[in-house]
Amino acid sequence: MLLRSLQNLLADFYGLELAADVSDYLVTDPLALKCLQADSQPSPDETLLIGIGEDQLEVALYLNQALLVRLSAADPIGDLGRSNLDDFCKVLEGVSHFVYLAWNAAKDKCVTRLELELQSEVDKYVSTRLLLESQISPGVGRSRLCDVLFGAVRYRDGLSADEVARYRHANSMVGRYCSTLEQRFPASLSTSAMMEELRVFYRMSQPDKFSHMHAAQFF
Repeated sequence: MLLRSLQNLLADFYGLELAADVSDYLVTDPLALKCLQADSQPSPDETLLIGIGEDQLEVALYLNQALLVRLSAADPIGDLGRSNLDDFCKVLEGVSHFVYLAWNAAKDKCVTRLELELQSEVDKYVSTRLLLESQISPGVGRSRLCDVLFGAVRYRDGLSADEVARYRHANSMVGRYCSTLEQRFPASLSTSAMMEELRVFYRMSQPDKFSHMHAAQFF
């Protein structure tokens, strides 16, 4: 299944041990969105539903069924291109949020919404580049990958000012950071040096991630 494949891709690249399987937490019923308390305008395509009990964290990943059907017919693992890139990024964002939250929760570490967005933007770049590098005739040009992923981004209607600010901040910072990765590691994402940097970045705290991204612009 696509979700499990994407979870495995992230776990393998970052060297993560994760007992939870994202497929077991998938919901596709729009009524599940009513369970979300903190966000009055959840995305109609992808939303991580989070509930906090006395001694446990309750999580579900909502993905629009039509979105999954389209990707089933145009599998991005084997052929990622312009026609399925947007759908792929939406699903990848959901899987990224789940993996990052579950991995940190297993270590009793709290994460912020901004951290989830920062890491999902990096994961979007990592996953897209890994897939393109594995394909004989990639449907998206590598030379403009950062422009395609981070440029001319539009945000859905109904978001609060704080939400828009959070998304824009994450997009801007990670877009510049990934541009430095393109310059410093042009050959392959799987080189040991680049993999080590991104594995260290994954495990950084939010302040350290911002400091590292700022510093990376002056390498």
